[in-house]
Amino acid sequence: MANNVCLGRECGKNTGFWMLLALGGLVMLGTLSAFFYLEHHGHIMTGMNNQIVWGLPHVFAVFLIVAASGVLNVASIGSVFGKKLYKARAPLSGLLALAMLAGGLAVLVLDLGRPDRLIVAMTHYNFKSIFAWNMIFYNGFFAIVGLYLITLMDHKLKPWSKPVGLLAFLWRLALTTATGSIFGFLVARAGYNSALYAPMFIIYSFAYGLAAFLVVQSVMYKWNNIAMDERIVARMKNLLAVFVAAGLYFTVVLHLTNMYFAKQWEFERFLLAGDNIYTTLFWLGQVFIGGIVPLLMLFSPNAAKSPAIVFLAALLVLVGGHAQMYVTIVGGQAFPLDLFPGYAQTSSFFDGEVHSYSPSIWELMLGLGGIATAFLITTVAVRVLKFLPQDDFKEIELEAKEG
Repeated sequence: MANNVCLGRECGKNTGFWMLLALGGLVMLGTLSAFFYLEHHGHIMTGMNNQIVWGLPHVFAVFLIVAASGVLNVASIGSVFGKKLYKARAPLSGLLALAMLAGGLAVLVLDLGRPDRLIVAMTHYNFKSIFAWNMIFYNGFFAIVGLYLITLMDHKLKPWSKPVGLLAFLWRLALTTATGSIFGFLVARAGYNSALYAPMFIIYSFAYGLAAFLVVQSVMYKWNNIAMDERIVARMKNLLAVFVAAGLYFTVVLHLTNMYFAKQWEFERFLLAGDNIYTTLFWLGQVFIGGIVPLLMLFSPNAAKSPAIVFLAALLVLVGGHAQMYVTIVGGQAFPLDLFPGYAQTSSFFDGEVHSYSPSIWELMLGLGGIATAFLITTVAVRVLKFLPQDDFKEIELEAKEG
């Protein structure tokens, strides 16, 4: 099977590569069909409404944007902090960062309803808006990470890789801070309005980005019939475990902080002990599937000797990450706004009621298009250039002795 799905340029004519392109192309075809259908009929065909204005496409988009920032952490550990084990993975890390950010932004553009209005957002900035700041960070991320990749892959520019890598490291922290602040600055929503969202999203990005990198790396190694050294598996699975545990810690702190304030009790009851899909996704998806189970797998005795266990754990982290985004984005909107604190609200506009939302197939197709975009960019780039990690085991052994 490895010979059939070989991705490198040395593979020559390979049917597996074209099959992967065809698979990604089919998903993109469905995404474009969904886009033109919604462009013609309007967003009334989605499950979104006046209460839930950010739906399933935004779940995929924000997840990809956050993971794009976090996946660059692999390159930062190698270039900025000098860990030789990660240096071989820096180019693939940078590629995935650009591909995933492109996929996430593509979903947002398709979901705008009027994609041409993006030109207005790119040319007219309201610096009091966190959304305007995010536009600057997204564009800067593309430019800086692109330059970082050039310094990594051009031997003449190698000396510049560390300073440019440091700039990319700081920029991605700012980008994820701004993304988390979108929710933290929404003071009207009981589920948001917390300064913890910025650092919490940074930790989430570390976990989701590293999990995405491990999944992609494992698949590429398997397809190219490359065995991963146990020392590499052990190092990366421990790092993933630390990030997942930190994500659970911040989740606990956020909800304990909310429960300290009486005005947040109703929302916490709605999310943590309610009879709704958000409670199920929180406990089963985010906490259990995306947190506890991966930790048990990563700390199991055989994890370091079994790349399959690490691969499955990383996959579960990604599943839990999507559940977390759904709970945060959709669940935060579903809980009713408290327009008049201390008073009962009754009207014909669903004031004071928990808002319903059922995603449509068109929204799912838009969301999957973001993943397909990242998939196609990565597949083609790995085919054209040398992004497949090649380890220098002498350097790894030297680093292990020094450590």
